[in-house]
Amino acid sequence: MSESGAAQANIGVVGLAVMGSNLARNLASREGNTVAVYNRTWERTDTLITEHPEAGFVPSKTIGEFAASLAKPRTAIIMVQAGRGTDAVIDQLVEAFEPGDIIVDGGNALFTDTIRREKAVRETGINFVGAGISGGEEGALNGPSIMPGGSKEAWQTLGPILKSIAAIAEGEPCVTHVGTDGAGHFVKMVHNGIEYADMQLIAEAYDLIRRGTGKSPAEIADVFAEWNKGELESYLIEITAEVLRQVDAETGKPLVDVILDQAGAKGTGAWTVQTALDLGVPVSGIAEAVFARSLSSKPAQRAAAAELPGPDTEFTVEDTEAFIEDVRQALYASKIIAYSQGFDEIVAGAEQYGWDIKKGDIASIWRGGCIIRAQFLNRITEAYAAEPGLVALVTAPYFRDAVTTAQAAWRRVVIAAAEAGIPSPAFSSSLAYYDGLRADRLPASVIQGQRDFFGAHTYKRVDKEGTFHTLWSGDRTEIESAGSSH
Repeated sequence: MSESGAAQANIGVVGLAVMGSNLARNLASREGNTVAVYNRTWERTDTLITEHPEAGFVPSKTIGEFAASLAKPRTAIIMVQAGRGTDAVIDQLVEAFEPGDIIVDGGNALFTDTIRREKAVRETGINFVGAGISGGEEGALNGPSIMPGGSKEAWQTLGPILKSIAAIAEGEPCVTHVGTDGAGHFVKMVHNGIEYADMQLIAEAYDLIRRGTGKSPAEIADVFAEWNKGELESYLIEITAEVLRQVDAETGKPLVDVILDQAGAKGTGAWTVQTALDLGVPVSGIAEAVFARSLSSKPAQRAAAAELPGPDTEFTVEDTEAFIEDVRQALYASKIIAYSQGFDEIVAGAEQYGWDIKKGDIASIWRGGCIIRAQFLNRITEAYAAEPGLVALVTAPYFRDAVTTAQAAWRRVVIAAAEAGIPSPAFSSSLAYYDGLRADRLPASVIQGQRDFFGAHTYKRVDKEGTFHTLWSGDRTEIESAGSSH
């Protein structure tokens, strides 16, 4: 620890649990960075500096010492659990910092909290940046995908530092200035929602192949490894193959058969769905993935329902290779829908909150470091470059061609799952969304009639301008215009 308290560091990290420690080590490993570190309990700080003397950390025992160790404009990244802990650290830093300094929240904060915090901190003259950081512990250490919001002034100082630690994809750092106040955490939230959908779709693909073909987890791992050489190439497909190959040392069984089938969640997927509901954006594939985790974690209900009737015949497929190819195509088509829905939410959020979010740039920074990194993100970047005002990602030429090729297989898989009584909520809801999107007429007209009947909510007509209400009484109906034109 510096006895003089002289400013030595250009960047600091507050909160030294695994993510914070790894991010601090990443920062310290890059040329030009000297990293100040602080944790509420000294033990964690002491452990970090003892185990990694090569990092040259500048440790502090108090927030005051931490602030004094930072060169101006002071820049600190908070890596603590979202919620009250974040607010407490922000309050401490605001007292120790000065106008022009920068506070970065690198946790998984709810974007509306970030909007609130940025507004409050801005009044002190200090810059507040909400930055989504994706990639888990490995990404934090070796190069994550980073989604910072905040002011352009803060980005000028922070940008070079974040670029120094971000993952590199095709020669470009996976970080960009997303937009003002809560934009960064909003985009990270949607990223996590897409992640939920992607994981559920992969799990459904595994389940269908195993039940339909009788292949072992290790054999299905080989299938996934082969898929990873083509258009489905992604981090999640890659690690799923590894998960399926793992054998439990104690029982000798495939580890996937020993793991309890109750999925956990930390809330960001639910935030994505809740926010989409507020914005009026259908994200059904993402929502079903969130609900599938919830259902898996209801053991009492599942046990009570175990004897409910289902199909009597055992599910088998006649042509194994053809079925596996159908599942692959269904997975790819459903994945496209998940991303299309996610980007719809980003567009709606940007419009609602006044953010200038460049969709192609977001796809670009997701190519490396983050959990949903995948080959086809390049196609998303290209789609928005060709048509910045694209109304739905799935309608871009590349994705339109992809679902055109896949849709027959997609339907066969959903039908097979339904007939066999195998739950496939993400596959089937994605297909239903696709069909709803392309329908020339939807039964919403019936719903509007119902709403007008019981609540006089009015409706519009296909053949006239204006707003109308029917007097629903017996056989007599009368149309009266609630608008200005007849």
